[in-house]
This record gives sequence, structure tokens and C-alpha cells, in this order.
Amino acid sequence: MTHPWFADASRPRILAHRGLVTPEDSVVGIAENSFAAVAAAHAAGATYVESDCHLTADGTVVLFHDDTLTRVTGDPRRIAEVELRELEDLMASRGGLITLTHALEAFPAVRFNLDAKADGVEEQMARDITPHAERVLVASFSDQRRIRVLRAVAASGRGILPATSAGARTIARVVTAVSVRSERLLARTLSGLDALQVPERRGAVRIVTSRFVDAAHRHGVEVHVWTVNEPEDMRRLLALGVDGLVTDRVDVGLKVAAEVA
Repeated sequence: MTHPWFADASRPRILAHRGLVTPEDSVVGIAENSFAAVAAAHAAGATYVESDCHLTADGTVVLFHDDTLTRVTGDPRRIAEVELRELEDLMASRGGLITLTHALEAFPAVRFNLDAKADGVEEQMARDITPHAERVLVASFSDQRRIRVLRAVAASGRGILPATSAGARTIARVVTAVSVRSERLLARTLSGLDALQVPERRGAVRIVTSRFVDAAHRHGVEVHVWTVNEPEDMRRLLALGVDGLVTDRVDVGLKVAAEVA
């Protein structure tokens, strides 16, 4: 059965990577993963927004990519060391902080692709997404962290689980299974997954090939490639058969998707 996150939505899927910050927005200080960035992606027509989850010192899940505030605000502290109110003040001139609960409630038409970025975020992240699980896909580089979120949602006993994509170790096993042409290993590795969200390459290793895409599709799993910003790369990957693109320029990606549809 297709998870609701995937149902009744146009394909290819164009995922707004941390929202949308245009060059003009960047000049005036708008930051990725801010309220303004998510709102801009929604206004541009994005159905899907990819974001990242960290836990504040006082236990609120916020959308923020880095472990620390250094790159976005110049403050060297970790997100986990800062309370929500102070973080709101720091982000006020950068598009506004957005919590996970606020994102899910303020944008009811958006389907969120949420990366659990740090250990300790799982329980509260699960509580926040449980009422909205039909429009959430849980991801993480750490398979263990991703699974902890899913188990915490399941333990609530309330409705369906969110969709999910593979972590780094699982992706490595998929690449191995494709390389050695082991359908048995592939089936076992892809069990319980809805998507493989991967870069086109990892160093010298090319991950996204026609064999990789075909193998995922044989087992009912989609392939989403990150982070793809150039139109020619978007067209090339879509021609290869990938199901989705994660991009910093969702406005450009939606135009390309309309051209090739």
C-alpha cells in the first residue's frame, strides 16, 4: 500500500531543500530552514519541504541543519545548549525560527521530509509528528536514529507510521547488492523502506545509475537525489528515471518538472 506521503501528488517530486532562499532573500539575511524559507517554498508551489530537526536546551524540536549556530548566526554554541526563547531572538532577523510543531500546523498542505539530525531528538520529534504522520517522511544519516523515531511513533498507538528513507549504512548495502546483483540481499535491505534519498555520487563512487534506480523500483522504493540545483542536471537525472529531486531552488525545479512531465 502506498503511504499517503506519496499519494495524490504530482511526479517527479521536487523537494525544497531547507525551504527556499532565493539570491534576493539571501541578500537581506533570510536563512535556510527559517519560517520565511518554508513559506517561500510553499508560495512557490512546493508540495514537499525537506528539513532538519534538532532539540533545544528546553526540549523543543526546531528546524535547523547544523549542530551549532556558527554558520547561520555567528554564535558558536550548539543548538542543544540554547533555549527556545533565545533561539527565537537570534533568528528574528533571519526569517524567523520555526519549530517542528509550528511547521506542521502552519503549513497543512505541505508534506515534510524530516531528518533527525542529533541523538536525543527522537522522542520529542516522534510526539510532534505523530498527529501528522500521513504527511511526514522520516530520514536520517543514522539508521539507528531513524528507527528510534519510528518506534517512538509506533509506541504511541495513534494511527499510521510516517514514511521513511534509508540511512547511510543501508544505502551502502543497497549499492553492494546492486553491484553483486543479489536480489535476495536487495529485498532484505529494502524491506520497510519507502525511498532511497542519495547524492548522485559519494566521492569517486557513482551511486545513482540506471541499475540502481531500476533495482529500487523493482522493490517498490523511490529514488530521490540530493542536492540538485542546475537545470541540466535535473533533466539528466529525471531522464534516468529518478522519482524526486531535492533542490535549493524548488522554484527552478518545479519549472523543469513541468517541462518534462
